Amino acid sequence: MVTRRTGFTLIELLVVMALIGLLLSLSVPRYFGHVQKAREAVLRQDLAMMREAIDKHFGDRGVYPASLEQLVERKYLRRIPVDPVTDRSASWIVVAPADKEAGQVFDVRSGAEGVAQDGSAYASW
Repeated sequence: MVTRRTGFTLIELLVVMALIGLLLSLSVPRYFGHVQKAREAVLRQDLAMMREAIDKHFGDRGVYPASLEQLVERKYLRRIPVDPVTDRSASWIVVAPADKEAGQVFDVRSGAEGVAQDGSAYASW
């Protein structure tokens, strides 16, 4: 009596591995593209939120804040957001107003180097 072994042959396993590799090669680049796009969307939202807080501070007090930390102390922001591109909250670049007596923080920009997917520099946002 002859017994047959059950299981997969080497050829079947190689075909399955090749199909898995093909699917990964198609999906991984798309995944990283979406991650980068999400970081850029969060960066734009964080910049808009901080700029709105700066404007509210100016509207309430008549001067721009002395620092981003002052926006947190005075409860215009809960905390200084983390720059999603640099993964640090200390990388924000503060732009002072033209009139030095009006305060210290007129605008804020990202300290991230490089360019976005649309070709614009992060520092120009």
